[in-house]
Amino acid sequence: MMIARLLTLPLFCVSLATPGYTADFSDPTWPCIQRKVERLSLGLMWVHPVPESLPKAMEARRDISKLAGRLALRKLDLESLKGEVAAFADKYEGDAGMLGLVFADVFNSLANRRSRIIDGIGDFSLSQIALSEKIEQMRQDMRAEMDKESPDFDRVDSLEEQLDWDQLIFTDRQQSITYLCETPVLLERRLYGVAQLLQAQVRDDS
Repeated sequence: MMIARLLTLPLFCVSLATPGYTADFSDPTWPCIQRKVERLSLGLMWVHPVPESLPKAMEARRDISKLAGRLALRKLDLESLKGEVAAFADKYEGDAGMLGLVFADVFNSLANRRSRIIDGIGDFSLSQIALSEKIEQMRQDMRAEMDKESPDFDRVDSLEEQLDWDQLIFTDRQQSITYLCETPVLLERRLYGVAQLLQAQVRDDS
């Protein structure tokens, strides 16, 4: 049996034994090392005024939507999209408003995706907390059973089997923490990169 090992392993060791957890437990729904920033600001990335509405011309609307859709695709390297951005800027004479509308479209897409991921991380963290509490309760139940004059070893074996299984699930889930925590950061970096790429095409006289 592994009873002795399981009963002596503190709960906090389970939480801290895997990468991705930070020593700051002020927000139990945020297990990431990175500081939690729930909402991004378009104004901090884009220095020019953005028109409140899309242009009336359908061609211009289609051009904005097409370029924004391409820029929002993380699988497409921004370096490979420089030609498309330059062509768009040439067509609209480096107009800051048109380029701003492209960025606003990309921002809405990626910022909303980022927010959903952050919410998902919170749900994930809460489920892990619930599972860790269940593991600790099973340890206490095993300890209490073993302290009896005549322990029910069948029950102890059953608890041990469930404990092993739940601890394996907990650990396996923790392996995805690093990826989950990095995704919002990667989306934020993408947005900054898109902003810089588009702003480089703005003409001073636009």
